[in-house]
Amino acid sequence: MSNKVVVVGSSNTDMIIKLERIPKRGETIIGGDFATAAGGKGANQAVAAARAGADVSFVARVGNDMFGSQAMEGFVSDGINVEHVEMDPGTPSGVALIFVDERGENSIAVASGANAKLTPADVREARDVIAGADILVVQLETPVETVRAAVELAADNGVRVVLNPAPAQTLGEDILRHGSVLTPNETQAALLSGIEVTDVVDAEKAAAKLVSMGPEAIVVTLGARGAFVFESDRREVVPGFQVDAVDTTAAGDVFNGALAVALAGGAPLVEATRFANAGAALSVTKLGAQPSAPTRAEVDELIRSNP
Repeated sequence: MSNKVVVVGSSNTDMIIKLERIPKRGETIIGGDFATAAGGKGANQAVAAARAGADVSFVARVGNDMFGSQAMEGFVSDGINVEHVEMDPGTPSGVALIFVDERGENSIAVASGANAKLTPADVREARDVIAGADILVVQLETPVETVRAAVELAADNGVRVVLNPAPAQTLGEDILRHGSVLTPNETQAALLSGIEVTDVVDAEKAAAKLVSMGPEAIVVTLGARGAFVFESDRREVVPGFQVDAVDTTAAGDVFNGALAVALAGGAPLVEATRFANAGAALSVTKLGAQPSAPTRAEVDELIRSNP
């Protein structure tokens, strides 16, 4: 297969403070370490897919500002096609403020900026690259009507869709039915299905409910435990890889980018999920979103060393 992946989604600049613990409401903590890094769920997924070996095109909006220019430079350096990344002169680039504690857990607030201006018309402008893709990847940091336009366009052209329902919000069946693979975490699976997810048994119940709403298959990500795969003829936990976590910020995004690459290359869903687990595990060993996305060689080596 050609291994062409198109990502429609968000781009942010992450401002990260690493602390002993995340501040409580009304609390100020002094002494954290500060860094900035390229981020945004869509951009993270695009970069993860490119580094994992795909031919990636990105459909997005950034501001015509310093952050937007830096983002564009980063995409180009990773070999991503930016023909459909618009620099919006009237809106600032998206920004995320991130606290990371000593265990690698995080708390995030996002100012959407130009991401909120990504429209169905922008998606239609990218019709040709979407129609020619093996996999389309979408998330929910851009307007829902834009996500709907993207998945409908993919469906009309026989393109498989990895639909990552993050950040968590409700979705109608008009969008869900176009998801070839839906990839919620436990919180998102619970919100969409109405079934609380605390273990694998719950994940299977939630996945069964979600499949009835239209997607072909469900992969419920379970953090360090791995992921639960639910498809028509298979129910399986795909274990994660044991690593020392530094920052979990982009783990889900790297998982989705890597999953798309493996699926675009023709891998069965369980095999693709193991590849995605490896990518996500490597990502949590580094600080920052896009800086943590591993290369294909790194992912392959982790899999080889953990038969």
